[in-house]
Amino acid sequence: MRVFSFGRCGRRPGLAGWGVTLALLLSLASQGARAIPVFARQTGASCADCHAGSYGPALTPYGMRFKLGGYTDTDGKGRTIPVSLQLTETHLVPAKGNNSTALTEGDLFLAGRLTDNVGGVVKVVAARTGPGKYNTQLGDVDLRYVAKELTIGGKSALLGVTVNNNPGFQDPIGALPAFSDLLQGGRTGTLLNPAAPNALANHVIGASLYGVYDTVWYAEAGTYRSLSLAGQDAIGFRPGSDPGHLSDTGYVRFAYMKDMRRQFVSAGVVALTSQRRLPRAAPADRLDDYGYDLTYQYLGNREHILQASYVNIYEHRRYGSRPANPLVPGSLASARGYARDEILSATYTFMQTYGVTVSHLRGTGSDDPARYSPVLPDPDATTNYLTLFWAPFGKDDAWISKGNLKLAATWFRTLRFNGRSSNIFGAPPGVRGANAADINGFVITANLAF
Repeated sequence: MRVFSFGRCGRRPGLAGWGVTLALLLSLASQGARAIPVFARQTGASCADCHAGSYGPALTPYGMRFKLGGYTDTDGKGRTIPVSLQLTETHLVPAKGNNSTALTEGDLFLAGRLTDNVGGVVKVVAARTGPGKYNTQLGDVDLRYVAKELTIGGKSALLGVTVNNNPGFQDPIGALPAFSDLLQGGRTGTLLNPAAPNALANHVIGASLYGVYDTVWYAEAGTYRSLSLAGQDAIGFRPGSDPGHLSDTGYVRFAYMKDMRRQFVSAGVVALTSQRRLPRAAPADRLDDYGYDLTYQYLGNREHILQASYVNIYEHRRYGSRPANPLVPGSLASARGYARDEILSATYTFMQTYGVTVSHLRGTGSDDPARYSPVLPDPDATTNYLTLFWAPFGKDDAWISKGNLKLAATWFRTLRFNGRSSNIFGAPPGVRGANAADINGFVITANLAF
């Protein structure tokens, strides 16, 4: 569920802004990483072998190994057509406003094995922008070269290179925000959060060297740069979404992964640091993200599956400019600030078909009347989700094992937005303001992948 990111500092939304926030809060709920049937056709395995719950996004240990191996494993029966499609139909029932039903997104996946050592996935998205209107964009990309069957110090090892456009999407564990369909934005957010204002996701290009040692230790190091404005326009993005000019950008990931057949545990740390000019002619801000994540899976015999994860990412900010503080005449805004993203989620799946997910998302940041608004200086937001889902196919004994359908019903409950539970958009005295509960809602989504 990708929660709308409200935009740059100093904006004070009215009722129109409230409506847009709610619409995007609900309509983006269907987006996220999903099972890609072309991989099932390539490997001969079912969708449920790689994805807990048979549709994803969470990967099983088998799915993690497939990804680390460069998406190159096959069933040895020859090449398959490297194309999959996904369609998403959404029915929105907001707490305030009118219900709506629409085909909200169509995705084209070009994915699979090119050679024994090269493979990847490229996603092209056609997202609904209005009645009868769709915008085509380049989505997540992960291209890999892998050197296999290595031995270092008597232990098995794997080395590879990934070229991708969304920091964290390439991660094998899939706990970081870029790979999750649980995201929360607001007026702030970390570099690793694709729902943050002017997010890096799909607007950058980067490369990393990664390795796995003794099957349990994972390490990765790389760098990113932002695409030019012309380049972003060519792949379907408007100038307002530009993440700015990035320099001195580094990405580091280290994780412990333990597959115990019936159970899986992991613990990892991640860092993403950069100097960013936004707008591109502005002085550079130094942004340093540091995070950790914990995951647990109980797979058993796949009749009962339990998954739990927690992600905590902290961003330290050193600003290159200090605008005037509107609340204290003659003073300047702070030269430092912070943002934090936290995601806590648990999913139970029965027979790889029926499931329930409970999630708690919290985004916080330093109060800043100069960079946000003197009326709404607090960017904090907190949301809870409850999702029930049904994925009848994608299993070895299912009528369709190399494709799937997922029906999901999600209830949203917003506890805080813009740091408040009431009058969340700072309406003046005498004018009824919107409350956090006004952006609650209910959404039914139908995802079809083939």
